[in-house]
Amino acid sequence: MHLTFRWYGPDDPVTLSHIRQIPGVTGIVTALYDVPTGEVWPMERLETSCEQINAAGLRFAVVESIPVHEDIKLGRPSRDRLIEHFCQNLTHVGALGVPVVCYNFMPVFDWTRTDLAMRLPDGSTALAYDHARLTAIDLSGGTAGLPGWAETYTGAALQALREAYNGVDAARLWDHLAYFLERVAPAAEAAGVKLAIHPDDPPWPLFGLPRILTDGEALARLLGLVESPANGLTFCTGSLGANPALDLPALVRRFGDRIHFVHLRNLRIAGPKRFHEVAHADPGGN
Repeated sequence: MHLTFRWYGPDDPVTLSHIRQIPGVTGIVTALYDVPTGEVWPMERLETSCEQINAAGLRFAVVESIPVHEDIKLGRPSRDRLIEHFCQNLTHVGALGVPVVCYNFMPVFDWTRTDLAMRLPDGSTALAYDHARLTAIDLSGGTAGLPGWAETYTGAALQALREAYNGVDAARLWDHLAYFLERVAPAAEAAGVKLAIHPDDPPWPLFGLPRILTDGEALARLLGLVESPANGLTFCTGSLGANPALDLPALVRRFGDRIHFVHLRNLRIAGPKRFHEVAHADPGGN
């Protein structure tokens, strides 16, 4: 196992030289965050990132993430072109020797929180989620009121996208994920890249949209969609741990050989569909 750290590029206030000073960290997790979803990542941009990382005495260990375009999740006619672009990105990443690509298949909304700076008793801040607060957020004006949301949608664009998902239930979303993986997994194998899908975060439906990667049976179904060593998991203890009914150590034992990337995050459950992150040393964490 290799310890890695997220880096958001040259403008990140946490620099590569800072990361190098963290004991045990040898790898960097990053991406080309400014390239629009669905486009091919320029090889020269990836090479520059790799050179910067190597020069700092670290290695480019994981791409997190190559975003999956909504048209792929919706099963629109444009998905074949967009899947081809995704495959080209895998080829580019593999050519640089990056072994793992993290991605997710969450409709519209990626990871979601209601507070990005919850004050803890020791003075530190943490990410927090409260489902009651989330459902009270007014999205009529778009995603501006959603904390931490990276993708910007106007009210009209968001409404149109949510309406497009009216015909996509959980069963159809599974079909679209299978279609995607059947085409992407062979490209990943050819590129020497391991695909590591991130569980839905949090692991339940949001704003009426389905979420399908929520528990052990869903992870097993995902791995069975395409029998390829490239088809694997990001095991996020924060995402899966939001459901206190899940036995995370048992899931690790069950899927260990298909876990390509791990997010070790510790949560404290504060109530039904309510949680916040805590330090790993906190004996009250869940």
